[in-house]
Amino acid sequence: MELYLDSADLKEIEDASKLGFITGLTTTPTFMHRGGVTDIDGLIVKLSKIVPILQIEALGNTADEVLAEAQRQLKLGLDPKKTVFKIPVSLEGVKACYKLRQAGLLVNVHLVYTLQQAYMAMQAGATYVCPLVGRLQDQGHDALELVKQCVTAVDHYKYPTKVMFSSVRHAEHVRNAINLGVHTITAPWKVIKTLTENNFTTVGTDQFIEHTRLMTVKVKDAISNVNPVVTADTKLADAIVKMTEYGFGAVTIVKGDQLLGVFTDGDLRRKLQSDGRDVLGKQMGDFTYKAPISVDADAMLNDAADVFKKTNVDTILVTAAGKPVGMLDIQDLKGD
Repeated sequence: MELYLDSADLKEIEDASKLGFITGLTTTPTFMHRGGVTDIDGLIVKLSKIVPILQIEALGNTADEVLAEAQRQLKLGLDPKKTVFKIPVSLEGVKACYKLRQAGLLVNVHLVYTLQQAYMAMQAGATYVCPLVGRLQDQGHDALELVKQCVTAVDHYKYPTKVMFSSVRHAEHVRNAINLGVHTITAPWKVIKTLTENNFTTVGTDQFIEHTRLMTVKVKDAISNVNPVVTADTKLADAIVKMTEYGFGAVTIVKGDQLLGVFTDGDLRRKLQSDGRDVLGKQMGDFTYKAPISVDADAMLNDAADVFKKTNVDTILVTAAGKPVGMLDIQDLKGD
């Protein structure tokens, strides 16, 4: 099934073109008007150099006027093999379609709302016939049934026409188009961008990335450049300030080259509860510390993850040759 972008926004068109597999672009005077375009011909020429196939409007009150407009646009330098002229369905419109097709040009008969209109376009040799699904549904009609009938007519009567599913509003419309077996769909960029999205896919991808990180990244490469260390003669009040500045819920206490332990925000709450505010004037070396929960800087994150799981803490000390070099937060396991 061909996939067209429905837009007149250059940024959207450039982004969509980078996918590499967009069949082409459909655009309308309405899109251009909304985008504040003043030089329609200039934009058409620019678009023709960006997209593989460009579908543009050829308007006129009579078949001859439509033909004249198509010829005028070709003279801008458009490639007739890569340009599709869009014509609203009408008696003069299908007449113009037939004449353009006889001249070897490509035609999309659009603004189709009934099977009869589609039939006339197919009979005139239209390259595309284009029912507007979203608009029809807005009016309470069974647009999907119309599309199904158009596909059936093409298949049954062997018309060389492709049914284009248009006026796409959401991803469900794309699923509808595929199920109905249409030959072509044209959709806005905001819908195309969502077609690869799924929460389960996102969760699975994140898990793969996280688990790969655990097996391939060392602890020393995951920690920040901040090493939250205070000395034994630092007052608790000052250590609290340092904890805030460091951005960790813990600080490492050292006395010279000796590692005394780790003081956490949990320890702070317990000290305040047991000793009151006077404890804030004590030095960090006045407290007794348990052996700190630590991991070697050269260990893999997978090893650190095991430590987090076994100890149920949020932050662990990172050491190298027995000396503190930083702190690893449980969030560091996931990376940025």
